[in-house]
Amino acid sequence: MAEETTQEEQQEGGKKSNSLILVIIIVVLILIIVVGAAVTVLMMGGEDTGAKAQQTSAPQERPMQRPSQGIQESALSEIGPMFPLDTFTVNLLSESGRRYLKVEMNLELSGEELGLELDNKTAVIRDIIIRLLSSKSLEEISTAKGKEKLKEQIVDQLNMRLRDGRINNVYFTEFVVQ
Repeated sequence: MAEETTQEEQQEGGKKSNSLILVIIIVVLILIIVVGAAVTVLMMGGEDTGAKAQQTSAPQERPMQRPSQGIQESALSEIGPMFPLDTFTVNLLSESGRRYLKVEMNLELSGEELGLELDNKTAVIRDIIIRLLSSKSLEEISTAKGKEKLKEQIVDQLNMRLRDGRINNVYFTEFVVQ
């Protein structure tokens, strides 16, 4: 009789474990269906928003003329010829001597004829700019106002040594302090 009760208990335990496994399988299947439905809705919704984005971007492709935009375009069209300079890497003026400045710049010329003079005076131009850059501290060049002042100083120093024209502006194309 003891054997009969253990067999009945094993059958009941097996039924409980089978029903537990069945419940787990059903829950997993329901989760898979819910996740699949959510992904499908998101995919369908993504296509609709993509189509709406294309529809709304079509009117924006036409440039809208604003009064200030006309001024900017005319200012850009009045920029003179550019003279690119090689990269400058200098030590900044500091007590520790561990700050470096890497600058690339273009000079805006008043006319094409000035380009020939600049080609002949490249060493002088580089020397002037290197001396100016290395005389600056991090505090002097870290602000927008400081960069503008540096541009003005470069223009003034270079224009004092030119005969065939003037440098109108300096444009930094790279400005990295480390």
